[in-house]
Amino acid sequence: MTVTGVGRTVLVTGANRGTGRAVAEELHAAGWRVWNLGRTPAEMPWIENVHCDLRHPADVAPAVRQVTELAGGLDAVVANGVERALGELATLPLEDWRAAVDINLTSVIALVQAALPALRARGGRIVLMGSHAGTRFFEGGAAYCATKAALKAVAEVLLLEERRNGVCTTLVSPGAIANLPDDTSPLKMATASVAKAVLWVLQAPGDTVVGEVELRPARLPDQAPVTGLDRLQAV
Repeated sequence: MTVTGVGRTVLVTGANRGTGRAVAEELHAAGWRVWNLGRTPAEMPWIENVHCDLRHPADVAPAVRQVTELAGGLDAVVANGVERALGELATLPLEDWRAAVDINLTSVIALVQAALPALRARGGRIVLMGSHAGTRFFEGGAAYCATKAALKAVAEVLLLEERRNGVCTTLVSPGAIANLPDDTSPLKMATASVAKAVLWVLQAPGDTVVGEVELRPARLPDQAPVTGLDRLQAV
């Protein structure tokens, strides 16, 4: 049996822009009731917003409980909120490192822990938004790469631990995404394309768990980028 979104509730972190917004729009169009958890509200009339600064993981659990109570339950979470702290390791400010760890990793753990009781009750699903940066490292990416690599491990552990409780976890691992409004590069994936993969994972047949989805841009540059984040365009 294929899971449908009609009448089901999903919580997305960072749904106010970029990939998170595209995921929220795709799920809404498929009939999901979408809640946004983040510092900035998503300005769409059909979405429900609960304020939570992911830089402070201790604030996540109360916010998730608020969503669960107001929504009457929870069928899925999409951990999308991200901090792209970039900089050479020799000079990377420790506060940037801490922000990356808190937002990209610790807040995800807090989100999952708070959501699991509701997800277990409904046989729910978890999507963790990873990145090629977690397996394909680049100059200036110590904080971003390290936290995304750790997230890959978290996704696999969750898959092993929670399947027995009826909760399925998927790591969605994209390459280069055109996240900024003015980015029209043909060498990157559209946010809407990544969102379709998230929808597919959440609505996969009920007897199936998708462990990981890896997405790459369909086109390669004529000459491979040499350094930094641009490396992810040439995978």
